[in-house]
Amino acid sequence: MEPAANGFPRGAVPAVVKAASLLDTLAASKEPLGLSSLANQLALPKSTVHALCATLVHAGLVRRFEDGTYHLGMHVMDLTHAFLARTDLTVEFAKLSDSIDLLPEDTIILSVLDAADVVYVACRNGSRPLNLSFRIGMRLPANCSATGKALLSTLTEAKVAELCAVGGFRKLTTKSTTDLRALLKQLTQVRKRGYSVDDEETRERTICFGAPVFDSASSHAVAGVGVSFWKPLNPHQKALAIQAIRQLSASLSARLGARGLSIPGI
Repeated sequence: MEPAANGFPRGAVPAVVKAASLLDTLAASKEPLGLSSLANQLALPKSTVHALCATLVHAGLVRRFEDGTYHLGMHVMDLTHAFLARTDLTVEFAKLSDSIDLLPEDTIILSVLDAADVVYVACRNGSRPLNLSFRIGMRLPANCSATGKALLSTLTEAKVAELCAVGGFRKLTTKSTTDLRALLKQLTQVRKRGYSVDDEETRERTICFGAPVFDSASSHAVAGVGVSFWKPLNPHQKALAIQAIRQLSASLSARLGARGLSIPGI
């Protein structure tokens, strides 16, 4: 089905499209939003936004506060838990994280690609204090995050260009890669090395390594695993981190049925 200009397929139900856009807007905001702010961001009449909010409040997907502002409701978490409970990917990640001794002091995250972003779907917290916020549902631009680059590296250049054209690549720091040609060059290196690097592209003074995860059904990665560190990182620490994250991605891929993976140096 051909996509419309707003990313939804032609023939999509307008009310559902508006409700989904409203939920996305609330999810992207750290603070509750009032009707006027929502109406401005959605480019919709306040009466329409009010009706949408009232319906979503009744469904438990949106919460209305006493001051008249809105944010996501608790039923969103129920849906998230239901999704994760039925996803073999997150289940196998949790089992593997508990059974192997890889980067035990460091936090490892699992993310999936959603258009031009990555979304965290699982996390194994380490014992090393990192003071970085890792939470399920967190969204980052794929073009500058380690797991995002790992996932993009398994797509065709045409598909990466399409994601750039439709959603655009966002900048989080002065080192974020937003130029398509530069990104494609990086992705070529990711495919050759088997791992990706985010060197202060999502946050200053941090370096992150990522690797793609495959299943038996597709040549495209179904997820990416990543680990983050404060800089500086000495060469020995860097080598261990890269080896561990590649081994973890291969082990998780094997659990999901992927075959024929080659991991030089492991």
